[in-house]
Amino acid sequence: MHLEKIASDRSTTGFDSMQHQIALKLAVAEDRHSALQRHPLLAGAGAREQQNLVSVYYDTGRLALRREGLLLRLRRQGASWIQTIKRQSESGSGLTIRPEWQAPYLNHFDFMQVDDAELRDWLQQEKIASRIASVFETKFRRTSWHIERTHGVRILAKLDRGWIASDGRREALSELELQLLSGTFDNLYEVALELARNQSLPPLPLSKAERGYRLFRNTPRRPVRASEIDVRKLQTPLAAFRLIALDCLSHLQSNHAGASDADDPEYVHQMRVATRRLRAALRMFRPVLPAGLEDTLAGPLRDLMNSLGQARDLDVLVAEIVSPVVRAIPDDPRLTDLAGAITNRQYAVRNAIRHALKQPAYGRLLLTASQLLHQSPFIDLPTPKDDAPALLPFADRRLRRLLRRIHELAESVRVEHPPTLHELRIAIKRLRYAVEFFGAAIPGKTGSTVVKRLSGLQEELGQLNDLSSAGNMLMVCAGREQHLREAVTLIGGWHGQRHAALLAAIPDHLETVRGLKLPKLL
Repeated sequence: MHLEKIASDRSTTGFDSMQHQIALKLAVAEDRHSALQRHPLLAGAGAREQQNLVSVYYDTGRLALRREGLLLRLRRQGASWIQTIKRQSESGSGLTIRPEWQAPYLNHFDFMQVDDAELRDWLQQEKIASRIASVFETKFRRTSWHIERTHGVRILAKLDRGWIASDGRREALSELELQLLSGTFDNLYEVALELARNQSLPPLPLSKAERGYRLFRNTPRRPVRASEIDVRKLQTPLAAFRLIALDCLSHLQSNHAGASDADDPEYVHQMRVATRRLRAALRMFRPVLPAGLEDTLAGPLRDLMNSLGQARDLDVLVAEIVSPVVRAIPDDPRLTDLAGAITNRQYAVRNAIRHALKQPAYGRLLLTASQLLHQSPFIDLPTPKDDAPALLPFADRRLRRLLRRIHELAESVRVEHPPTLHELRIAIKRLRYAVEFFGAAIPGKTGSTVVKRLSGLQEELGQLNDLSSAGNMLMVCAGREQHLREAVTLIGGWHGQRHAALLAAIPDHLETVRGLKLPKLL
C-alpha cells in the first residue's frame, strides 16, 4: 500500500477494527531520560501520562507466527488484559508501518476480530491455536505526551524504560516511540529532528519484539553484514535508490550498538562499509536524485567515514603490519613497546568514535536521510512518469561509465606513485558496490564472478596501499622515541620483500583491469 495513503487515509474506526500503526522508534541513553523530558516540545505538550506496562508475547514452539511476520501479545491494562495481533508490512530506519487488531482478552485467544479472512483462518488452525505459548515478556514504565502541531497534526510520544526477559535472560529497554495519529511522515520526522537537536536519538533497528525473540532463542549479538538487495521488481532508478539507501541505513544502524559498547572491531568496520555503500549509491544515482539530497547527506557521511576510518586503519596496522613481525621476532623489546603505543592509540580512537556516535549529529544524520527517503518523489505512486528513465538501461549506462573510469585510471597508473594506485583501487571498489546493488538482475553466476574479480583486485591493491601508508602511521605512533623509530625501521625491512612482490604484480593486475567486462542485466 502507498505510504502516504496509509498516513493520511488509515482507518480510525472502533476499538476492535484493524488499524495501521505508524511509528518511529528512537534509542535513548538511559541517563538521558530526564534531559529529554525537559525538552520544550515535551514539557509544553498536553498532560503527561505515566503507566507501568506488562506485556507477554506468544508464539508456537517452532515460532510459526514469527515466520509469518505476525506478533501476538497480551498487555495488562488495569485489571484486564488486551489482546493485540500485529502484522509487519513495512519497516526501515526505525520507522514501522503495520496493521494491528485489538480485542479484550477473556481467558482465551479469540481471533474472530481479525477482518483478514485468510489470516484469521490461519490463526484458527488446530496446529497453530493449540500450540501457542508465551516466549518472552516486557515490563517498563511508560511516560506519554500528546503533541499537537498546527494543521491538525497529532503525535503520541511514548518514552519507555524497563526490561525485556525470556527464560531467565534479561536486557534493558530504553526507547522513545513517536506514533503518528494524524498528519504526514514529514510531520513525524520534523518532531523527531526537533527532539534530536541537542540529544542523541538514533533510530532503533530492532523492535521490542525482535529483541525479545533474540533473547528467547539466546542468539548472541554479532556484527551485521550487508544484505542482498533485489531490484528486479522495481521500475525506476529512484525506486532502486530508495531500496538501496534504506538497506545501507539499516546496515549502519544494526552495527551501531556494537560499535558503541563492544570491543569487536568488526562492528566499526561494518559501519564503515555501510557508509561507503551509501556514498557509492549517491554517486551512482546522482543524475536522477532530487536537487540538494546528495549535498545534504554528503558532509555528515564524510565526517562519519573519516571518524570510522581512523579506527579501521589502526586495526589493519596492528593485524596486518605489526603483529606478523612481533610473532616472527617475539623477543625484541622495541617491537613490544611500539605495539603498546599503537594499542594505546587504538583505545583513544575507539573512545573518540564511541563519543561521536553518542552525539546528536549521528542521530540527526540517520533521521534526515530517512526523512528524505519518505518524501516525494520517493513515495509517489509507483507508476513511472513518461520522462523517467527505466531502471536497467539506466543502471547499465552508469555501470559502464564506472568501468570506463577504471580503464582511464589504469592507463595513467604510475607504480612509483602510490596515490595513482590508491585512486584506481577506490574506483574498483565503487564499481564492485554498484554491481552488488544489481546482483539479483544479473543472470546466472556472472555477477558473482565479476564481484569476485573486482574484490580480488581491490584486496591486492589494498594490501599495497596499507604498506605504503603504514610508515607515516607508525612514525606518528613512535613519536620522538628513538627505540620506537628503530622498531618502525625493523617493520619496514621485514615487509620489504612482500612490498616488492606486490609492486611486481601490478602490471598483471593492470592487464586484468583492462580486460574487465560487465555482465548484461536481465
